Amino acid sequence: MNKFVAFAAAASIASFAVVPAAFAGTSQSVSAVTDAAAAPLDMSAGKMLYADNGNRLAPIYRVASDGNPQVILNGRLVTVPASSLSAVDGKLTTSLSKKEIASAK
Repeated sequence: MNKFVAFAAAASIASFAVVPAAFAGTSQSVSAVTDAAAAPLDMSAGKMLYADNGNRLAPIYRVASDGNPQVILNGRLVTVPASSLSAVDGKLTTSLSKKEIASAK
């Protein structure tokens, strides 16, 4: 029985030593990650809007009072939901396709 207790204690200590090592590779703090995720996007008139595949969609015509950018696409003023936007490689990118944006009302 004493051999089992010693073995169980050694296994427990070894598992606690491994767990912090798994997280040692992360160099960013939680606040740094959340601050980066919450960084405001540059949505100003004239800034180009890109699709997630990297293609240019249209320049932003204006930003509505609710914070959603508006673009002129196929001769129509269309509002792009700000919730679909992100910054990818420094470019303002939407997760919506050109067809989805064009069909928005």
